Amino acid sequence: MNRSAIPFNRIYFVGQQNPWFEYMKTLKVGVIGVGYLGKFHAEKYAAMDGVDFVGIADTNMETGERVADQFGVRFFDDFNSLLHEVEAVSVVVPTTNHYEVAAACLEKGVDVLLEKPMTSTLVEADKLINLADKNNLLLQVGHLERFNPAILAMEQYVTKPMFIESHRIHMFKNRGIDVDVVLDLMIHDIDIILSIVNAPLKTIHTVGVPVVTHTTDIANARLIFENGCTANVTVSRISKDNIRRIRIFQPRSFISVDYAKKEFMVIKQSKEKDEMGLPKEEVIHSCYIEKDALENELKDFMDNVRNRTTPKVSGKEGRQALAMALDIMAQIRENAEMHKHFFESNDAGSTSS
Repeated sequence: MNRSAIPFNRIYFVGQQNPWFEYMKTLKVGVIGVGYLGKFHAEKYAAMDGVDFVGIADTNMETGERVADQFGVRFFDDFNSLLHEVEAVSVVVPTTNHYEVAAACLEKGVDVLLEKPMTSTLVEADKLINLADKNNLLLQVGHLERFNPAILAMEQYVTKPMFIESHRIHMFKNRGIDVDVVLDLMIHDIDIILSIVNAPLKTIHTVGVPVVTHTTDIANARLIFENGCTANVTVSRISKDNIRRIRIFQPRSFISVDYAKKEFMVIKQSKEKDEMGLPKEEVIHSCYIEKDALENELKDFMDNVRNRTTPKVSGKEGRQALAMALDIMAQIRENAEMHKHFFESNDAGSTSS
């Protein structure tokens, strides 16, 4: 369904903010996929002003009906039936199903918030972007950390990053293991880094190994950009602790963000001198523990749907992060192939013992 075919009770001000926001019709919204993360989408929509949370769709009838009952909405065992009732959806299904489900939504004239990674391949990503453009629809990609309140507050202090160090270390959970740790976790940091480093990528140096799954479970990528900025990114899903931090070094200042604690610190050189004649330090520290990144993201999606504004993480940004993640994965595979004798000898040793 083309956007022009939607009834006039949805008013659009393309390319500008709508000054009559509070008088607009409440948006009809649904969630497709209510596994671990999808349930949180449902929870946020159910409590959100200006949203008519119509229902959820899931291939697991037992789970779907339970979540639907929890929030007092309708359950659809076929997501295509839900699409006839809503104007926008969150698509929170396994990555391998992202393209199929999101494409069906866009074909039927429904705006989409698609969880990350947006697709499994760049071909699929390009098709979704083109389909959204063709139908004048919104395709927003769920890179949640962009809406972490500490990241939002940090952005004004970023000037010219020259070195970035990022660690995303998680305890093992038996979910999300259908994809490589680069697509599961590192893609968050890739997206953040691409959003603050305004330069093309020059080279990548990677290492990664499978430990408890058949795909990479721990990985490191050193990203060198053409403007001289270097980013060192480490991820793991087999740790004893959960750590999610990024540090940014730039001329005359240093920025540190703890994603989990939702806090950031900036240390800047002050214009004032101390008794030794050295620049004094100016320290800025803020914590936003009471604010919710997913709520921020979904409210942003609703605002974009109402006002027809381009998302800060559109299909274009989602594709850029995906492209870099796939390049990193390809290099890790190449390195593993070159050194496969090492892994084979380890396997043989562990078997004999």
